[in-house]
Amino acid sequence: MIKKIYILIFIVSLASCIQEKDSKTNNRNLYFDLQGYFEKEVARLQKLNPTLGKTVSVNGVNESKKVKVADWKKELAIFANADINKASWQGSFNITKVGGAVVYSSNNKKIPVKKLYVVGQGAKVREIEIIIANKNILFQSNDTLYYYPDSLYLIKKQQKIRLLNEKKYTISGKFK
Repeated sequence: MIKKIYILIFIVSLASCIQEKDSKTNNRNLYFDLQGYFEKEVARLQKLNPTLGKTVSVNGVNESKKVKVADWKKELAIFANADINKASWQGSFNITKVGGAVVYSSNNKKIPVKKLYVVGQGAKVREIEIIIANKNILFQSNDTLYYYPDSLYLIKKQQKIRLLNEKKYTISGKFK
């Protein structure tokens, strides 16, 4: 009798694990799958291996170089990390469609990604814009990220640390 109870408990717990996994999979892509999109872009760019005209600016001082990117996953990580499909964020974004664009926006103070703007025709993405804002007692940063496939990516960052001067960074990469 006790063996039957243990077997029943084991089967019920196994079934609940499987259902939980399925529900996570179904809820994974409630919004635009930014992380999945950039995983595909990384694979595509690794294969193409384009030259990148890269410019970095810190407080108005520029430095430019032509580079071959060895690790596209690292290069585009800031974009992929802005994915809005986190389980705790479900239902926190308003979705607005304007022409060929979809805008995901949130005013929740706990969510750093404030806006994700995706322009595309069907499954082909032409432009992605992301606005990220982080703020606490010691630190405030505002990031604006732009990605145009096969053309350009641009990262603008404003950072203010208490008792220090504000810093402005701009990183742009032009595909050649």
